[in-house]
Amino acid sequence: MSTMGNSTNIFWQESPVGKLERQKLLNQKGCVVWITGLSGSGKSTLACSLSRELHTRGKLSYILDGDNVRHGLNKDLGFKAEDRTENIRRVGEVAKLFADAGLICIASLISPYRKDRDACRAMFS
Repeated sequence: MSTMGNSTNIFWQESPVGKLERQKLLNQKGCVVWITGLSGSGKSTLACSLSRELHTRGKLSYILDGDNVRHGLNKDLGFKAEDRTENIRRVGEVAKLFADAGLICIASLISPYRKDRDACRAMFS
């Protein structure tokens, strides 16, 4: 999939505005809230309720819903184990960027494999 590991000229570009500056501007710390559960268990409903409550409290959040990301970012993935792993990895990377930007990212996905959830958790540390 990715050939970045073989490249020698790809470097992380630091933002001229730091994480602490963004937190101060938004008056909040970015973070990721990961909601898991079986299909139809209420993950999206819970995510929407949480987002609405955060909004009423003046906090900026964004929902990364498992079904929604499969319409765009992950539309090339199926539901085999390796595709599910890649789905979670990609959403984790986006959630990390949102949190770094100072948003409260609410990720609502089935996330069936512990190893994938653990890998995402390690991304946020």
